[in-house]
Amino acid sequence: MGGVPSIPQDRTRTLKVIGAGYSRTGTLSMALALEKLLDGPVMHGGSQLLGREDAYVKLWSDIFSARDDKQRLLSLLREATAGFVAITDAPGNCFVAELLELYPDAEVVCVERDRARWWKSWESVTETAGAGFLNWFLAVVPGKRWYPKLVTQFLEQQEEQFGPMTDKRMGEHNSHVRAITPASKFHMMELSEGWAPLCNMLSAPVPDEPFPRANDAEAVEGLAGVILKDAGTRWGAIFALAGVAGYGALQVWKWGT
Repeated sequence: MGGVPSIPQDRTRTLKVIGAGYSRTGTLSMALALEKLLDGPVMHGGSQLLGREDAYVKLWSDIFSARDDKQRLLSLLREATAGFVAITDAPGNCFVAELLELYPDAEVVCVERDRARWWKSWESVTETAGAGFLNWFLAVVPGKRWYPKLVTQFLEQQEEQFGPMTDKRMGEHNSHVRAITPASKFHMMELSEGWAPLCNMLSAPVPDEPFPRANDAEAVEGLAGVILKDAGTRWGAIFALAGVAGYGALQVWKWGT
């Protein structure tokens, strides 16, 4: 993984852990840890939405659009999570109740982080992701063309559920997840605790290696840089073709006069 999306090979595998921690609480580190402990692919939202094929990214947009159609929502979520052993980050953490309905035996884990540090990191995400030019700039890139719409859908869903975005959101989210999860299935941890909470939760041996310390921001920004470069190249090709076509049309017009 490490910013590269995991793709299931065996779609009969099901979610064992719902990583419900809010974005920018170490969701990539959590995904890497669960991938190690569960020996299978983990759906890390940021990596998947920025790195998967067009149809899969669109599927998550369809999931947001189906929020008022319970059966369709569950069907689409089942399709999006088939073969994964765990899920972390948005958009999956927006649908914890529905994922629990699909996978009632799954453990649910939330992550606590210093509120001020989390908010500073989160604000940088929303400022970049909400840039208006992305709507047209990414329109030429398969998969990534859905990203601006997904950001809008996510923010709309969050406002419907919690109200305006503030620095209290992480705590509001964690409290909500606790309220909708059976007590025996709910777990709260800090990443500074390392392997112990997850290993205890899964009755798994502690790996003989350090707990993953991935940087969510750096991983996503790295992917974003590649994507923007790709989009720029595509737009350059489009303008070049337009220029060639325009030049050709001009020559035809000259020859005909």
